[in-house]
Amino acid sequence: MVEAQVFVKIGQYKDVLNAIGLIKDKLNQAKETLGKIREAKQQEDSEIESWNTKLSEIEGKIEDIDKILFKPAS
Repeated sequence: MVEAQVFVKIGQYKDVLNAIGLIKDKLNQAKETLGKIREAKQQEDSEIESWNTKLSEIEGKIEDIDKILFKPAS
């Protein structure tokens, strides 16, 4: 395989390097934003699970009260 030389003007080369640098910066920003979104979602999921647990506890207590109040007299 023969390697061909490519000649690029210095100005264009610097422009390409700058563009690649900007792309890397934007990629890092996107990763940070995605991480923050993931963290917020995990907190939200945790909070929803907590609410669900509390509702289940309340439901169980209401069922217990129902059994006591409507228990047939012996």
